Parts: sequence; C-alpha cells; structure tokens
Amino acid sequence: MHDDGRYDDPRVTGSTNDPVSRETDYQGWTPGDSGSSPRPADGDPVASRDDSPRPVGPDASEPRRPSEGLTRPANVVEVRQTVGRRNTAAAVRFEPAVPHQPTAAGAQDAAPMTADIPVASAESLAAVAADPTYVSRETPTREEDDPPLAMEAMRAVQILNPSGEVTMPRPDRTRVMCVANQKGGVGKTTTTVNLAVALALHGNRVLVVDLDPQGNASTGLNVPHHTGIPDVYDCLINSVPLSEVAQAVEGIPNLWCVPATIDLAGAEIELVSVVARESRLDRAIAAYPGQFDYVFIDCPPSLGLLTVNALVAAQEVLIPIQCEYYALEGLNQLINNINLVRQHLNPKLDVSTILLTMYDRRTRLADAVEQDVRNHFGDKVLQAVIPRNVRVSEAPSYGQSVMTYDPGSRGATSYFEAAQEIAERGVKEPVGRNA
Repeated sequence: MHDDGRYDDPRVTGSTNDPVSRETDYQGWTPGDSGSSPRPADGDPVASRDDSPRPVGPDASEPRRPSEGLTRPANVVEVRQTVGRRNTAAAVRFEPAVPHQPTAAGAQDAAPMTADIPVASAESLAAVAADPTYVSRETPTREEDDPPLAMEAMRAVQILNPSGEVTMPRPDRTRVMCVANQKGGVGKTTTTVNLAVALALHGNRVLVVDLDPQGNASTGLNVPHHTGIPDVYDCLINSVPLSEVAQAVEGIPNLWCVPATIDLAGAEIELVSVVARESRLDRAIAAYPGQFDYVFIDCPPSLGLLTVNALVAAQEVLIPIQCEYYALEGLNQLINNINLVRQHLNPKLDVSTILLTMYDRRTRLADAVEQDVRNHFGDKVLQAVIPRNVRVSEAPSYGQSVMTYDPGSRGATSYFEAAQEIAERGVKEPVGRNA
C-alpha cells in the first residue's frame, strides 16, 4: 500500500510491472509471480492464504472475483504490537469461528493496554462483591482529593475562627513579650501584629504597645496615630494611664493597641533626666486595670532607652531573625545587652522565643542560617518558619494584618502556626507576673 492509496497487488490491477507492497512479501515470492511460487513456510509470521477461486453465493459455479480472494476470514484476529506484551511482532492468529464466551485471559490478551487507565485488582473486585461498603486503599485521601482552592478555604476558616471559640490555650498569667532586634527590616513589626491578631482571633485578650516612633504597628492594625492622638509618649513622659491611651482595634475582638506618633522620637532625649527612666513602661503596664493574656511590645531598631524600657517591662524576649548573614552578625550584641538588663534591672527576663523570618527555601544560605540558629538556641527556636510571601508585605497597605487580608496564604498559615506554638508553650511553662 503506497501513500497515494493504490493497491498494487497484480491480482487486482492485472499489472505485473507495478511494485507490490512489502506487506505481501514472503520468502520465495518474486515480483510478477502469478501465484506459482512456493507458499510461506509454517514458521512464517504471515499466515497461508489460498488464492484459488472458490464457489460462493447461491450459484456454486459462479467464479469469485479476484478482489474477493483477499478478504480475510471472519475467524481471524489480528494481534498488534503493544508495549509490555509478549508478542513483539505483528502476526495473524486463527481462532475457531464457533461462538464462545471469552475467558478472562483471552479478554486481557485481546484488550489494548493503556498505562493511564488504572485497572482494579482481582482482590479489590472480590472485596467489593463481598462487602459493598469496602473502600480500596487506592482511593485518594481527602487531602489529596480536595482541590487547592478548597484547601485554602479550609485554612482561612480555621485562621479566622468565625465561631469565636477559644481554640488557643490561654495562659494562667499575663505574658509580656518584647519583640526586639537592633537590626532593622527583620520583621519585628510584622511579627508583632500578626501574632497578636492570631491570638486575639482565637480567644485571647491581647494588648499591643507600639514603641517604635515610625508607628508601623499602629498602621498595620489600622489605629490612628497622627499628631495630637494620645500615644505611648504621654505614658512615658507625662505619666498618663495606659488605659486612656489604648484603642480597640476595629474588626478584631479582644485586641487593643497603644499607638505611637512622631513625638516618640524625642522621648530618647527627654527620658535622660527622668527619674527611674528605665522602668517607666513597666509601671504603666502594671497599673493597667484590666487583665490581658498577652502584651506585645514592638521595639525600635536600636538599643536605646526605648528598647531598655521594653526589656525591663517584659518577662520574655521574642527575637525575629532574618535568614541572612547580617541578621546573625548583630545577634551577639543583642544577647549581651539582654544579659546586662537581666543582671541589673530585670532578673526575670529570658530569651524564650526565636522566630525565623523571610525564609527562602530556594537558597542554601537560608538553610545554613536555620541550622546555625537551631544548633545554638535549641528548643527556643519555633518549629514554624515564616517564608517570604508577598501577601505579608501587601497587608499593611490596606491597614490589615495578613491574617485578615489573605487568611489562606502561606504567610498567614505560618504565623498562625507560630502563634499556636507560642500559646502551647505558655501553658506548659507559665511565665508572667500579673495574676
């Protein structure tokens, strides 16, 4: 058979000059032979074929046309070459023409094999026949079967906690945590805001004290902090009660924020001449009439008097560490200052939590920094790691935390896991002072 569709068998066309398809070639056959050549051998893959005319139809004397001699008998089954089958060459096999029921082996041999279509095993079919409620182990689990959007929606519902139930354990005493690192851009404010929102959404009473003159924590919680608003500066310099400065965060129950304005930038100089300048914030928090489960203090990127006030007021220090070399370079100096405050001003101060932020799994540097931090601080490092996520950076521009901006994102899920781990650690080892 050629590409032009002609059948070049001389028995059909009557021509002996035209080439014959190689599919009809067999041993002993020569072009132009009218059929007197020897028949194929018994072991030849092409079955023997009788080309002599036979009587057909009602008139047995009527000769058969040459083209009818090429028709294949009805009881011939062609076995094609398939991948993974025993027969690796095309062959023609004769089977009895008597109708019969196909066996399982015959059906499997005749059916084409397709790698993409799973075939149930005999054990599974037998188990289903015996027990209609039987479920095969090959059935995918719910996590594997659910689409990504459904999984993201489930995470969002879990993080937002619309029922308002207390799903994170509440500590027996107030935990005052200072989020400090003298290096800027490591995620102190982002960590403070998102941990506070996560804990508040799950039944804890949380207070955020913005001690950074830039007021980024106030921006992230959508709390007004322009000039003229009572802020933490009034508490430190003018001894205004903290309850008169704290503002409830809109849309987040059980969450309050003490904002910071640009006036706080001058507090470093003004506190120099104030009596007991290192403990001004500690006294303001202790005089608050209400009781909180958590108090987060967002420190500025420095080791001045504002950071010292935060270290004196806190019992725990949470250090966010960016997974880069520069973040490790200044960590020793921060630890030394914390030790000085512990020796002279606050004996209860302890570095309780280390959180790795801005983790980029594509780089070996991030993995090396993580291993160094875990080897040095041990169990103080949270298992939850905050990855680089654009949703975390977008959320403050809308006056929200990532927990409410995109609760199904990887950043929100990571901060939720970190908050849950902090809450569970607080129950096992209660740390605090206010009963």
